[in-house]
Amino acid sequence: MSAIKLYTSPLCPYAQRVKLALSEKGLLVDEISVDPRKKPDWFLTISPGGRTPLLVHNGVHISESAVINEYVEEVFPEQPLLPKAPEQRALARVWISFADWRIYEPTHRLLLCRNPNEQDRLAKEIASALLFLEKHALAAHNGPYLLGDEFSLADISLFAWFEQVAVPERFRQFRLPTPCERISAWRVAVARRSSVKSVMKHPDYYLQGYAPLFDQFEAGMFDVPPANLHVTSV
Repeated sequence: MSAIKLYTSPLCPYAQRVKLALSEKGLLVDEISVDPRKKPDWFLTISPGGRTPLLVHNGVHISESAVINEYVEEVFPEQPLLPKAPEQRALARVWISFADWRIYEPTHRLLLCRNPNEQDRLAKEIASALLFLEKHALAAHNGPYLLGDEFSLADISLFAWFEQVAVPERFRQFRLPTPCERISAWRVAVARRSSVKSVMKHPDYYLQGYAPLFDQFEAGMFDVPPANLHVTSV
């Protein structure tokens, strides 16, 4: 099997999505960490957009976490992460898109926002999306995962955000809405998977990583994202 290289950034949730998928597939990966604020020239040569994650396999360079995970699913079909039924595969993609645009994107804006009123509005927007998830995804069945009994790329796409939820909680006073009992149970079920345990980081890892970046950001030392949190990953 051709070697897989994955270029990541330490705090990037999108890179974490890919790492979760690769772990679930049981694939060996050569992981190369890239500083998102000091990208070396050699990385910009292989990734003109300078974006992580970037997967290199069989001479092909693939970016965007959702696209990478679809590629991995097609090239390595063992331990499938998308259902066989077309309607269920479509539903998985619906929730992946939901994660990208209704949760990750406003979180990105929340982290970059210095206006308290706008922070409050964005926090409510994210909370509303989570309540929608609670009501319309997890309440639709009795299974532990978003699609029921099958663990899928939809679960992976969302879990990487929850893995870092301590960051907006600490630095933007975001609070998860209540009650969200189904989401809580879903988080426990996903976190129990051995593939997830092998790559999941403790909240302190993210808090310690973000703290100096937020200090600099709030001091006006730079006006770019405080970490490698991209606006989109579709």
